[in-house]
Amino acid sequence: MKNIKKSTYIKTGVILAIICMYLFITPIKNTIDEVISVFATLDVEAIKAYILSFGIWAPVISFLLMIFQSLAAPLPAFLITFANAALFGWVKGAILSWTSAMAGAVICFYISKIYGRNTAEKMTNKFALEEVDKFFDKYGNYAILIARLLPFMSFDIVSYAAGLTSMGLWSFFWATGVGQLPATIVYSYVGGMLTGGVKTFVTGLLILFSLSILIILIKKIMNDRKRKCA
Repeated sequence: MKNIKKSTYIKTGVILAIICMYLFITPIKNTIDEVISVFATLDVEAIKAYILSFGIWAPVISFLLMIFQSLAAPLPAFLITFANAALFGWVKGAILSWTSAMAGAVICFYISKIYGRNTAEKMTNKFALEEVDKFFDKYGNYAILIARLLPFMSFDIVSYAAGLTSMGLWSFFWATGVGQLPATIVYSYVGGMLTGGVKTFVTGLLILFSLSILIILIKKIMNDRKRKCA
């Protein structure tokens, strides 16, 4: 009982410390507010300019921005992926985007594991989290991989929801890594050609690609179930 109380106090203390840092440390508050305002523009050029303003630290800032957007769901991660491709080339940009997205996913996963559903709901959205729960119940072990292949599924909410299950880190990590790779490559490849038409084309292409893989996965699931019933 004492250990449980101690753990609760530590968790509460960490949360309060983060809140106090934002409220009372002006540089931190100003930086967070600035990042949110940049994201709010939904303008890749603005994000590129912000990242470049840090000079040689630009890749590090991009990495941290991706983690920040993971924690502050549902800020759009694809904007950073586009910006990375335009700034660093599509190959290096894809590597940077993929690794930083994976880092963000693992952090979200562990936040849910450690702090539980109440914190996950505060970090995301209660209704959205419940919908992802239903998705997990429906697809079981394949849920993470399928969710990562679907562009309309929130990357960050899926990470938080996964942390509320009995899933281990390794299973979560490989499914996220494999599932996230196609989206990262496609978005990075066209990152330097951003126009409204290209955005629409990329979204359509990604959906088509995702659906193709989804059909294969569903077929595999059905075959597995048939084997169990036989």
